[in-house]
Amino acid sequence: MTKFAFLTAGALALALSSSIALAHDGGHGHDHGDDMTMVGDLELSNLRVIETPPNARNAGGFLTIMNMGDSDDRLVAAFSPAAERVELHTMTMDGDVMRMRELEDGIALPAGEMVELAPGGLHVMFIGLTGPFVAGETVAVTLTFESGASQDLTLPVIERAMEMNHGGHGTHGSTN
Repeated sequence: MTKFAFLTAGALALALSSSIALAHDGGHGHDHGDDMTMVGDLELSNLRVIETPPNARNAGGFLTIMNMGDSDDRLVAAFSPAAERVELHTMTMDGDVMRMRELEDGIALPAGEMVELAPGGLHVMFIGLTGPFVAGETVAVTLTFESGASQDLTLPVIERAMEMNHGGHGTHGSTN
């Protein structure tokens, strides 16, 4: 498969997740991934991935990061045994076309601000899944930050219907 076709297929899979997740009333009622983890001055919460169809090759991971500190930080890398590789991505609209791209410099985490990794915006991209993400199971991921901190996390796999009830947080913060 060409790189273009691979990226297009990944963008379409994530776009489907995004369009389903964004087609709701914006309520914030949810009970998935609300456990909070501190990594230095960074508060990580609302951890989750959305279940995938059996043959999906890619999936998105989502969370909220609140930088409680006085210094900027940056999410610079991610790793998971559940995928051949993991990248940090953003998704933007170009007219009627949703475009996904890797953020090679990572995701900025400005001091005192919250950054939302959510469908349709910033996200952790699992590429080349080793198996489907099944609702009720979990996915291990390690996040690495510019500060040198690293954190092993367990993301719950939620049903698509649960993501639809997740609340329209949008994306907060910078993408560079």
